[in-house]
Amino acid sequence: MRRSIYLSQFAHANPIPAACCHGPLLMTGIINGNDPQTGELPADQATQCRHMFSHIRAILDAAGATPEAVVKVTVWLQDREQRETLNACWLEMFPNDHSRPARHAIQAATPSKFLIQCEFTAWLD
Repeated sequence: MRRSIYLSQFAHANPIPAACCHGPLLMTGIINGNDPQTGELPADQATQCRHMFSHIRAILDAAGATPEAVVKVTVWLQDREQRETLNACWLEMFPNDHSRPARHAIQAATPSKFLIQCEFTAWLD
């Protein structure tokens, strides 16, 4: 059975959930770096990145999962050279170098106000 996950802190203007579970599979749509309290988008990439990871945690919590359930994360960056904050947040969420998900960081194809975005796939036990 499919179950949609909606978060008030990460709402879409369209009728699209933040994530969807089907059996043990959890997949998200695009997750950006809007401030979870105000909904505003910060101007700097580092703050957007930190907010993006807080949304990842909130989605996992709503699904009853932890970061250990994450299998793969795809990240879009406006500037691929700005991975310092991404790597810092990554190591905070996934500190065990023997148990990290796969990650693919891609240069965003078009300029956008979103300096960093991601989606992830998780397997729920």
